[in-house]
Parts: sequence; C-alpha cells; structure tokens
Amino acid sequence: MEERVSISISEGVADVRLVRADKMNALDQAMFEALVAATERLSKEKGVRAVVLSGEGRAFCAGLDMGRFAAMKEKGGNGIPGGENRDLTKRTHGQANFPQQAVWGWRQLPVPVIAAVHGVAFGGGFQLSLGADMRFLSPDARMSVMEIKWGLVPDMAGTPVLASLVRDDILRDLTYTGRIFSAQEAMSYGLATRICDDPRAAALEAAREIAGKSPDAIRAAKRLLNNLSVDPGPALLAESVEQQKLIGSANQTEAVRSNLEKRAAKYVD
Repeated sequence: MEERVSISISEGVADVRLVRADKMNALDQAMFEALVAATERLSKEKGVRAVVLSGEGRAFCAGLDMGRFAAMKEKGGNGIPGGENRDLTKRTHGQANFPQQAVWGWRQLPVPVIAAVHGVAFGGGFQLSLGADMRFLSPDARMSVMEIKWGLVPDMAGTPVLASLVRDDILRDLTYTGRIFSAQEAMSYGLATRICDDPRAAALEAAREIAGKSPDAIRAAKRLLNNLSVDPGPALLAESVEQQKLIGSANQTEAVRSNLEKRAAKYVD
C-alpha cells in the first residue's frame, strides 16, 4: 500500500497522501487496492478522529491511468479496475463494488474526511474527492466529470454524492459535457467547501480542530448526516450496470481511440 498511499497519524489526525506523483496520482490497479486498504485500516484504527486526503506532486489525482485507456484501445475494454473479467454489478463491499469502494469507503469512515485538492481532480480523481465530507481547493484547482470523454459514465460512487450536492441541471451539464471547471465554479456549484492558498495546510488545521472535539459527538454527527441522504444502493448498482454495458462497446472503444489518436470520433447510432 505504501507505494501508492501513505498514512501518518498524529494527535488524532490521519494524514493520507497519494504518493504516485510521477503519474499525477493516476488510478492504476495498485492505487485502487491501496485506497480500499487505507479505508479498511482507518476504519479500525483507534484514536483517529479526522482524516485529510491529499496528493503529492502536481495534482490531487488525474483520474484513471492512461495505460488502462491504451488497453481499451488495443483490446476493446480491458480497463476495469480489478481485472478484465471483473463483474461490475457484483457487490463486493456492502452496497458497493471494488472500484466504488475506493471512493465510498471514505464516506463510510466513522470520522470526518477532508479532501485537499490542488492541480487537477479529473474523472475518477474527481469522484475520489467526492468521497470526503468536505473539499478544500487551491485557487488554481481544476475538476471534471471526464468519463464522457472516454465513452463512459461515472461509476465510482460519484453520482449519488453529486446528486446530493449540486442542482440537477448542473449535474447533467457536467456529466454530459465533461468540461473542465475551476475552483471558483466548483464553489458556486456546491462542490468546494473552501478555496485556500494551501488546501492541505488548511485541511490539517481544520482536522485538528475537529479532533479536539468530543469523538463520540463527532461520530454521532457523521452517522446522522450520512443518514440524511437517500439509500445509495440503487444508484451504486445503476452506475455499475450502465458502465458494464458501455465498456468495450464499439462507440466506447472509438471514444478511446479517437482521443488517443487526436482525431474526431466517428460514432454510430
């Protein structure tokens, strides 16, 4: 796990870092496994009262590793996290499948999680930030629901969280277009909690403040707030069903090929 995600704990705060800086913390198989392992460890770690999730290097997380898209181009869809034969509709972690748990696991932690986002949070990286209770963004941070670029839909637990944060038309705009939006836009949409010159430092400060409160009350508050949202189970399953139909299809493969070959796509109805 340490090759992809590092965890240090001090004064009740878990400082969790994505440490694949040379690849802008892109999500490869090892990163998915490390993220799931990190949530499993922290869910059992005594004394943790708040978590800060951030990325080393130039970005929070650039999304799915480009090697997976190259595999999709050459082999028609071998880009499913966890192996080419994985059944996305299989629930491996309660209501979630394996890739969803890399995001949903942070939402399930009994303590608050703050994502400190700088650089880019694209596609799966953006969805990862949604697993946190709060998002602190640098002024120059950029985000995108980028899955449509590759002929896909968000399938890492992003849709139920997004539906609870933004207006329906904004959600559709971002999902249909995949356009990149700024930290200031994210704030106006309800996707940013704060804009900070140093989001990680601000997140650690806020986490230490939370850690100084009664842990019983903080955990009770998170349980109450998590229960305010509608049952995410149907939405999580729907993500998986739709994504599984898309992966490897003719138009999805064409989306990948056209982007990698830098040409206009030729889709068929």
